[in-house]
Amino acid sequence: MNSKTSILIKTDTQVKKAAQKAAKEIGIPLGTVLGMYLRKFARERRIEFDAPSSPNARTAKLLRQSQREFEKGTFTGPFSNLDDLRSSLLK
Repeated sequence: MNSKTSILIKTDTQVKKAAQKAAKEIGIPLGTVLGMYLRKFARERRIEFDAPSSPNARTAKLLRQSQREFEKGTFTGPFSNLDDLRSSLLK
């Protein structure tokens, strides 16, 4: 016998509205979407997180700096142990 229960969750208003809109656009009630995710989580016992498609401004700057150092041959590493890495970072 299938029984139903309710879950009260708190989420950001804009997230809820965006999720409701997306669910409506594909013709699925938001409750069905959430139920699907809950069943999948219960079955697989894992959560998937998506990595951002592009780095944030700070990371992008560091990557450009690292690329310039590599091209100039002024980069440090690889390191054979953690102490050598730490020493390099403190210079």
